[in-house]
Amino acid sequence: MLVVGPARSPRVVDRRVIDLSDARVPNSRQPYHAVRSAPPRDAVKLERSLCALVERISRRSLAALLREYRRQGHAVRAIALVVGSVIDPATIANDHIRAHALEGRLFRRVLERAARAARVPCATLVERSLYDAAGTRLRRRPNALRRTVTRLGAALAGPWRADEKAATLAAWLVLSRAH
Repeated sequence: MLVVGPARSPRVVDRRVIDLSDARVPNSRQPYHAVRSAPPRDAVKLERSLCALVERISRRSLAALLREYRRQGHAVRAIALVVGSVIDPATIANDHIRAHALEGRLFRRVLERAARAARVPCATLVERSLYDAAGTRLRRRPNALRRTVTRLGAALAGPWRADEKAATLAAWLVLSRAH
């Protein structure tokens, strides 16, 4: 989501999905699932290779998006990532759920590094506490924020999904910090 304007009246001007994996390498979408099913002698090499690929694709995708926004006259001052959790994957006993947690951590970290490489501050926010944190910062009730975020999506074509609403609120939150 690209959110612009003063924090008291933000506008959503763009929404996009950027590539974090290589469509030609299906295992790069869920690298730790691939590692989990690899023979032990190949697992470390596969993990290193897939993680490096995810890093390259993510950095390239974010850099291209930032260039496009600059070309359109938008100066991106901050990036917000909304994540499901920041739990340490090592604390998860179930290896399938741990693979999901490892992937979440991988994608979060590569995006944080890509933002640093682009010299754009990056905030990582946990979805579960997003509306409460935003309510405190923006001095609005969480239910009022939900209604406002829903209205912000009306300017865009197509469905306005929960993840897009969360991304918009996170962008609004970092926009408020930048002013």
